[in-house]
Amino acid sequence: MTARPDRSPKPLRVLVLGGTRSGKSAYAESVAQSCSSSLERGRVRYVATGRRDPNDADWQDRIDAHRRRRPHAWETTEIFESLPATLSAEADVTIVDDLGTWLTGVIDDGDAWTLPRGTVAPEGDALVDAVVRCTGTVLLVSPEVGWGVIPSTRSGRLFQDEMGSLNGRLAAVCDRVVLVVAGLPLMLKDTREQAGPTR
Repeated sequence: MTARPDRSPKPLRVLVLGGTRSGKSAYAESVAQSCSSSLERGRVRYVATGRRDPNDADWQDRIDAHRRRRPHAWETTEIFESLPATLSAEADVTIVDDLGTWLTGVIDDGDAWTLPRGTVAPEGDALVDAVVRCTGTVLLVSPEVGWGVIPSTRSGRLFQDEMGSLNGRLAAVCDRVVLVVAGLPLMLKDTREQAGPTR
């Protein structure tokens, strides 16, 4: 499904949630394509957060498949840290795909898998602040962790808790929150609709 273009001059912040293989990335890409086509320049920046692992061929294939389906005109930035700083750089439309791999990297880098919950909260605070300050349209792709089985490991439960908390904080500051299931988007929040059309 291709979303309608948002022609408002105001920054648009969209959180796209979904499970594994739900179609959330493809949906975010369709929104970015629609938004960029409504702009004069239409620059799209794709921020990929998945860390490459030469020892994991399947993971490499998944990353490459994502890259191949993006329009060639899009700018791809692979980042493993400093996501808030990346968002501070100006772009018409930015996709971040996805926050689950970014958060995993943050916990890895901080060696925080065995530390108390909330240890990586400052990184989350910085991200939320960067999203609020973003001057262009930003689409955040993130895993919905609330429907899964409770993990059997402490690290799994830690990730679930931290990811759920971050999703909630981002949902509070985003203009739109969309849940994607089997490729079908369900609008959970849309403050632009409530405010009425922008003239």
